[in-house]
Amino acid sequence: MYTIDGFPGRTIIKDGKELLYFGGTSYLGLQTDADFQSIFIENIKKYGTAYSASRKSNIKISIFDEVDQYLAEMVGSEACISMSSGYLAGQLVCDYFSNGDYSLFYAPNTHSALFRNQQIVYPNWQELEKAINDNTNTTPVLFLDSIDFHGDNYPDYTFLEKLPLSNIILVIDDSHGIGITGENGGGSYAFLQSLQPKELLVSCSLGKGFGIQAGAIFGSKKLMNLLKNTSFFGGASPATPAALATLKDAQEIIIAKRIQLHKNTDFFLSTLSNTSLFVFAKGHPTFNFQNEMLSKYLEENAIIVTNIRYPTENDSLMSRIVLSASHTQNDILNLCAILNAFAA
Repeated sequence: MYTIDGFPGRTIIKDGKELLYFGGTSYLGLQTDADFQSIFIENIKKYGTAYSASRKSNIKISIFDEVDQYLAEMVGSEACISMSSGYLAGQLVCDYFSNGDYSLFYAPNTHSALFRNQQIVYPNWQELEKAINDNTNTTPVLFLDSIDFHGDNYPDYTFLEKLPLSNIILVIDDSHGIGITGENGGGSYAFLQSLQPKELLVSCSLGKGFGIQAGAIFGSKKLMNLLKNTSFFGGASPATPAALATLKDAQEIIIAKRIQLHKNTDFFLSTLSNTSLFVFAKGHPTFNFQNEMLSKYLEENAIIVTNIRYPTENDSLMSRIVLSASHTQNDILNLCAILNAFAA
């Protein structure tokens, strides 16, 4: 484990030595981008550093509704509600469906943001399919991650085609897709809606794709209004207005960064000699592996990647190379040279 005293950008400093960093979730590199920071600072001056009143307060700041509408248009949903984090957004959705009218089903590798208490996570899609088909008394609600880092869901969601989706409410965590994948960074919502589920909700963090501390839920106007009417939503502090305003105001920067990220990903794949080292999804800048020797080899060559047991110390080791828009071509050439030498 490395302890540092600043945000990890394309490099980190450890014991006076600069190391290349290919980890984390700052896909667009916005957190350390000077122009993005300038917009954020100006919005802090306008909206303050935090806003802890309920969104049901008699005083309303217009930016909340503006950004909710902006995000809904971006992903192609009827409506959106923003929240203070992606985790809280997922918890609100799960809480709403945790009653006797629904049966909750969790696909393999579903993130804990969608859990309430202990949940059965099916080890494979075959068992999940059987359980859903055997459920006849209540409406099934299926929870899954878009980017599950095992290559099973995004971009094709093949297993969903085997399910009676017209009878199923789909809840998708698109935290690693929103802002990165889909048309204009809209993530998986439009594709999933084309599968015609009974109802579709997408929850997500806005930190990974947009560099701000916030979350969001997308879906129909009717369902978003029902979620807004809960004590869960009304009792929670919202995302900071300055952060939400920055997401909207920095649109041009975000688009340019997304284009650069995809260029970096394409360059990495074209330079890498052996892609079979990794599990990855087309169009996504993460490359997953379970070879501890590779992690050690990279570290010996001054490259640090994501290498943790997640979400608890009892879980399996998760190793991942993460490209960002802030990486230079030389950074990627250096990484590929080391990976190609390892694979030789």
